Amino acid sequence: MSNPGAEKRRKERSRQEKQRAKEEKRKLRRDEKPATADAADGGDPALAGIVPGPQPQQAEEAP
Repeated sequence: MSNPGAEKRRKERSRQEKQRAKEEKRKLRRDEKPATADAADGGDPALAGIVPGPQPQQAEEAP
């Protein structure tokens, strides 16, 4: 039977490496997010004229 302590250290090292890789991916996404937000400030032509919040009630048409 192999040394259980060595196996545990190997697993722990692997787990830490996965965590580092995940954190690096998160950091890259965070760094890219503001760049995409700046592009949205130009405005989407399909959304021009839309006002956020409650909308005025439309008058119902008579039959």
